[in-house]
Amino acid sequence: MTLPKAVKMVEMGPRDGLQNEPTPVPPEVKARLIDMLADAGLTAIEAGSFVSPKWVPQMAGTAEVLSLIHRKPGVSYPVLVPNLKGMEAAEAAEGVHEIAVFGAASESFSKKNINCSIAESLDRFKPVAERALANGWKVRGYVSCVLGCPYEGEIAPEKVAEVAAALLTMGCYEISLGDTIGTGTPAKAQAMVDAVAAKVPVEKLAAHFHDTYGQALANIYAVLERGVAVVDSSVSGLGGCPYAKGASGNVASEDVLYMLNGLGIETGVDLEKLMAAGAYIGEHLNRPSGSKVARAKAA
Repeated sequence: MTLPKAVKMVEMGPRDGLQNEPTPVPPEVKARLIDMLADAGLTAIEAGSFVSPKWVPQMAGTAEVLSLIHRKPGVSYPVLVPNLKGMEAAEAAEGVHEIAVFGAASESFSKKNINCSIAESLDRFKPVAERALANGWKVRGYVSCVLGCPYEGEIAPEKVAEVAAALLTMGCYEISLGDTIGTGTPAKAQAMVDAVAAKVPVEKLAAHFHDTYGQALANIYAVLERGVAVVDSSVSGLGGCPYAKGASGNVASEDVLYMLNGLGIETGVDLEKLMAAGAYIGEHLNRPSGSKVARAKAA
């Protein structure tokens, strides 16, 4: 199996990583974190989410964060948009050029997470995607629970493929496959990607693996072998999922980068600067880094 020569790392920390933090993180701290991540060489950094502050209070200041970022050429700052109301907020904000919509491969998870069925969620996203594309924006799609669900257990790879194909038809340029609860293992990850790649070109797929069971790096390596060349990760391993009991954060960006560097795969990301960004947000949250690489280098 040949591995990709280059991998695009998509940074989740400022959105997926921070969204469940109980203590509010000020917009200026989030903006500084995003600037540090861009300075480290990351070219895709999720900047926030236009969801209801009632449900995700941490994301209430997304418009202010966007106004404070020192934008770098060649860097995209996508925001999550769940519905048309969120789309209106994104249009009113400064400098939005890319949005993300977030579906699930599990009916139970979809109902618990966004209070509707998978089919209803896709119907809800369609006008959002149409409007974004009409604005000349890019749209990224997420499929959660691709390797397991906290309510249903195993998820059929064909179901993941079905949802991913619907997002592709909707106009998503890239579809991120999320192991939301981190239960996946390498063989299952490959089987899932094989099923999805039968309906969606593999160059349009991204891996989004949580590290709950310590399998994220192994799973990433497994899907790199299948030709996936985009990896979502979260600086310092920030994050979790409010609807998935015990689910830890995304795999740490530092740990992914260390592995990719060791494989000779190009990313354009500087490990020292990335660790500095992780240390910065760690100081603000008053806790050590969740990255094994950052901890080892600090020891």
